[in-house]
Amino acid sequence: MLRAVLFTFFILFSSILIYGQDTLPSISVVKKSKSKILISWINPYKKDAVKQLSIQRSYDSKKLFKTIITMPDPTTPQNGFLDTQAPNDSMYYRMYVQMDSGKYEFSKAKRPVPDTSAATTNGDDKKYETAITTNRPTRETPNARVTQPAPPEKIIVIKKADSVVAFVPERQFKRYKDSLNYKTRDTIYLETNDTLMIRPFVPKEVFRVSKYVFTEKEGRVKISLPDATDKKYSVKFYEEDSTFLFEIKKVAEPVLMLDKSNFIHAGWFRFELYEDGHLKEKQKLYIPKDF
Repeated sequence: MLRAVLFTFFILFSSILIYGQDTLPSISVVKKSKSKILISWINPYKKDAVKQLSIQRSYDSKKLFKTIITMPDPTTPQNGFLDTQAPNDSMYYRMYVQMDSGKYEFSKAKRPVPDTSAATTNGDDKKYETAITTNRPTRETPNARVTQPAPPEKIIVIKKADSVVAFVPERQFKRYKDSLNYKTRDTIYLETNDTLMIRPFVPKEVFRVSKYVFTEKEGRVKISLPDATDKKYSVKFYEEDSTFLFEIKKVAEPVLMLDKSNFIHAGWFRFELYEDGHLKEKQKLYIPKDF
C-alpha cells in the first residue's frame, strides 16, 4: 500500500515538472482531459512568507471567480491540483496569493492549454489521474477572504436655511440629533439621505398691551410718557406688514392723543418707541372699527 501511494505521488510531481510550471504568482493550467484540468506552480517565496494560496475558477476572465480549493500547505516549493469538477474545459483559473504581511495579489487568469507531454500517453496515465482525483477535495468553497480597506465614513451635512452649519460623522449623528431636540425647539428633517435641515423655532407672537402706546375705549391712540419733558422720545408707526406709515419725531408732552383717522383704516398696526435714539419698545396696537 505504502509503495502504491509513493508511486502515485511520484507520478504526480513528475508530470508537473514535465508540463513546465510557472512561478508564483503565475500558474500553469493544462487540459488533461475534457473534465480534468491540472493547475500547477513553483513557489519562489521564503518559508512562512506566504499565508494562503487559493485556486479560483470562473466563466469570465475578469469577474465572478469562486475559490475551489485553499491549499493546506501554502509553503510547498512545488505543488499542483487536478480539478475534476470543472463545468467545461474552457474555464478561467487564477491563484489568490496572500502574504504573511497582509498584502495579496491575484495571478493572471488563464484557460487550460492542451496537454502535449508524454506523461498522458503512457500506461500509468490512469493511475496518475486516480491519484490526483482523490488527493484533494473537489467541493467548491466560498471565495477566499480578502481583507479590504474599510469604506470612508458617511458624513451628514447640517444646514439651516441656505447655510451649512456643521458636518457630522454618521456615527455621531444620533447624538447630535438628540442633543438638538433636547436643547432647542427647532424642527429637524432629512432633506436628502445625507443632508439634515434645521428649521428654527419661531414662537407664536403673543400680544401684550403697551403701557406707553395703546388704544383707548374711544378708539384714539394714547401715548403716555411721564418723563417726556426730560428725555427725547420718538415713535414710528407701521402697517401690520411693516410698511412705514408715519413718525412722531419728538413727543414733547407726557400725554399725547392721536385721532384714529391718522391710521386710515381699522385693524392691527405696529409701532417702535425710541428713547434718546435707542429702541425702548416694539409692539402692536389695534384700531377698532367705527360703529
